[in-house]
Amino acid sequence: MKSIFLVDDSATMLMSLKNTLEISGFQVEVAADGEAALQKVKAGLKPDLIITDINMPKLDGIGLIREVRKLLRFTPILALTTESQQAKREEAKRIGATGWLVKPVGGADLLKVIKQVLPGV
Repeated sequence: MKSIFLVDDSATMLMSLKNTLEISGFQVEVAADGEAALQKVKAGLKPDLIITDINMPKLDGIGLIREVRKLLRFTPILALTTESQQAKREEAKRIGATGWLVKPVGGADLLKVIKQVLPGV
């Protein structure tokens, strides 16, 4: 079973994405901000995919991607952004994001992108 690590400071967004992914057969781990997420990765969490929000307190998604890349070089990372964050998207890609999802993301779109970045799903 493939594991996905969701990072978002919105409890509603986390719950919604987690439910969609679990129904689709993924094992899901969550964190409410980049700092908590980084601690889990440093403690040994090695998900098959990370999906992170960009705008979060403590450590934002850009900072999280930058730090996670030092630890998990090949894990795909998807950034969750709003339509208007073109500059953030480009920065996320430059520092190692595999791709991005535009909020609000529907279940079908989410699964389509996951299939593109996770081989064998």
